[in-house]
This record gives sequence, structure tokens and C-alpha cells, in this order.
Amino acid sequence: MDPHLLRTFVTVTRLGSFSAAARELGYTQSAVSQHIAALEGDLRAELLTRRPVGPTPAGVRLLEHAGPLLLRLDAARADVLRLAGAPSQRVTVAASPLAVGPRLLAALPPTGATLAVMPPDAVPAAVATGGCDLGLVDGLAAPSDPLRLPDVAPLTVVGVAEEGLAVLFPAGHPFAGRDSVRAADLADARWLDAPDAGLPLASVRAAVGSDRPRAALRCTGTDVRAVCALAAAGHGLVLLPRGTAESSAAAGTGVAVPLAAPRLVHRTELVSSGVPSGAAASVAALLH
Repeated sequence: MDPHLLRTFVTVTRLGSFSAAARELGYTQSAVSQHIAALEGDLRAELLTRRPVGPTPAGVRLLEHAGPLLLRLDAARADVLRLAGAPSQRVTVAASPLAVGPRLLAALPPTGATLAVMPPDAVPAAVATGGCDLGLVDGLAAPSDPLRLPDVAPLTVVGVAEEGLAVLFPAGHPFAGRDSVRAADLADARWLDAPDAGLPLASVRAAVGSDRPRAALRCTGTDVRAVCALAAAGHGLVLLPRGTAESSAAAGTGVAVPLAAPRLVHRTELVSSGVPSGAAASVAALLH
């Protein structure tokens, strides 16, 4: 299966248009049509309906394979180019929003650095495909347990940090005056679901051990302050690293109450494609 044809198929499906795919890929519309026809001939299956443009059942199944396959190819290319190139004196760090903290800000050099804030699930791919030199990805874990990262390519964990958790309540909440709280006590509460900026609702459900926690509001984007403001205004509870929750509370945005049970931590892992070099090695050493 030709990866160029596969990439064309994915682009046509994503955009829902042969002409739009041609513009994005820099091909003629006729070339895009030929790519799709060649791929369908290779697989002996119709992959796309033409009017409207959309995947057939066979095309849907191919899409499930296409993303990981193309990502692996991009990661392999980036890995070889990295080994063949000279160490760079510039560094690009991908970080999930809750991984951006004082340690990272202090580790970034005053010049020659780029910080790319993105959803946690996007960080490993950004590092594997060479878009970023280092990645800081976070999530819930039992103490000392590694995160379950997407299987995008071999990545090296070059640093780990763990922190306790806290729930951010509005000031008038009945639990706001407690010294600590258990997740099971909040199973019937309304929660915020902010998968790109915070810990997603699925993580809260896993902590509680049931599907009972329900979303009062879903917040998209990577703005942690907006999530804290929504929690403080009573739109739903949010589970955060304890330092983040306490900083929000100190600024007058909500009340932070430590999570006592279950015994979980907010874990941040610094990942790299191979051994960091150049400016990336200096940043990694400060974050290790």
C-alpha cells in the first residue's frame, strides 16, 4: 500500500472534497482522483462515495489503520533525520496545559526556545514526528506508575514529576470547608469536562470507579484559567494538580480541597525521541 495514496485518501476524507484535498496537498484534482482510484484498485474495494464525498464502510475501517500507519512513517523519518543532523541550539517544547508550571518556565532558555501548549494526547505525536524536541505530558496515575502514552513511536522518558491532587470547589459548596475529600463522596456531583486543558471526566470516573460522575459543562481549548473560573462560578467541579488548584484559590478563584482517596497523583513525564542533544539536552537536565 503506497503511503502517498493513503495520505491522499485521509486528506480527502478529512476535508470531504477532492478539490480541497488537491489544494492542500499541492496536486491537481485529477491527480487526487487517480490516487483514490489506484488505492481502491489495490485494495479491491470502494473506499469513498463521490456525491457526497465520504468514506464507505471499507473506507472507515481503512481510516482506523491509516492514522497510526502515517504517524509511524513520519516518526521514522524524523528519527533518522535527527540522528543525521547536528545538535540544534534551538529547542521546541510541547507541553500539555497542566504541565506548564514554574519548573518548565525556569528551564526554558531566554532565547532560542518555543513552547507549544497542546492537549495531552497530542504531545507524544508532536515529539515523535520531529515537530518538537521535548514533550511534557501529564495524567492521573498511582504513585510511581508510568502514564499510558499513545503508541505513536518509541519515546524515551527522561524525567518524571509527581504531585498530589485537589478538587476545586465554588466558595459556597458544602465540601469547600473540608480538610480533604474522597472522590467517592463526589460521585453524584456535577463535574466539568475539560479534556484538552485539564484532567478529563474519564479520569474522574476512573478515580471514582464508576460512570456516575456526569458532566455539567464541557469546556474545549487549553485555557486552564478558564476551567478554574468555571469551577469557581459553580458550573462543575474540577480535579487538578494540588499546586494548580491552590494557586487558583489563592487568587480568589475557587476553594481547593486536597483529594484523600483514592491514592492517586498527577504525574508529568518528560519525553524525547532518543537522547536529547544541544539545547534540548540543557532543558531536559533542568527538568530531570
